[in-house]
Amino acid sequence: MTPRDASDGNDSRWSDLDRPPLNAAALRRALVREGGLWTEVEVVQQTGSTNSDLVARAVGDKAAEGAVLVAEEQSAGRGRLDRQWTAPARSGLFFSVLLRPSDVPVARWGWLPLLTGVAVATGLARAAGLDTALKWPNDLLVTIGGEERKAGGILAERAGDDGVVVGVGINVTLRAEELPVPQAGSLALAGAVTTDRDPLLRAVLRSLEDWYGRWRAAGGDPAASGLQEAYAAGCATLGRTVRAELPGDRSIVGEAVAVDGDGRLVLATGEGVQEPVGAGDIVHLRPA
Repeated sequence: MTPRDASDGNDSRWSDLDRPPLNAAALRRALVREGGLWTEVEVVQQTGSTNSDLVARAVGDKAAEGAVLVAEEQSAGRGRLDRQWTAPARSGLFFSVLLRPSDVPVARWGWLPLLTGVAVATGLARAAGLDTALKWPNDLLVTIGGEERKAGGILAERAGDDGVVVGVGINVTLRAEELPVPQAGSLALAGAVTTDRDPLLRAVLRSLEDWYGRWRAAGGDPAASGLQEAYAAGCATLGRTVRAELPGDRSIVGEAVAVDGDGRLVLATGEGVQEPVGAGDIVHLRPA
């Protein structure tokens, strides 16, 4: 699908006054500055996937590092493991950013989705007044009625030899009757002090710029940059008994005891073995 610019005439964008459109010009004024990370902020009315669009631009050398693409609505948004991510128009923040960490060893690029998780959680804590948590590797959790719910997710994809596109989806004003599954949530349902998406997006992108700068300055070292410690502090998976559903229909049950230097989740199994998990689906198990 071809992106439709948010400036296109479309009366329907005013059909829900609780969900006003983003102010693209104000976002650019606030975020794009000399010497800063963000070089371009574009808001489109609708597209299939901001990640797919930005990867295509990056590979075609039509986007510089720091390009930000935001969609008011996505018709083919993707999460991890090829899961679909859909939500009503203007009910959330759906955006992708292009990063080119050329001075960081490629072996450390796997930290970028975890870094983004820390940045999103930090930014939302400041702007929305919410205590969010991270489910390894990259789900954003909020608490609603004493229960953990997923309110956001992150997907990183390679873009050519030197680029990574990181996509973020956050449910902001999704109402209870609009939740795609009972385990989903939104910032509004969790009691956010504001659901104005403009300051929320600014806070998240400023936090991402800060964490990305620290990580690059440390050569991508997760310990030296403080990233590994910050991720562990905000990770709701650690200390829990979990089931890791791995490729090849294999699964492991154990206690999540650490996130190692490669960003992998380390499980201590009942056999006394510590096993690192680099990919797979993690299920938080309830205590017996």
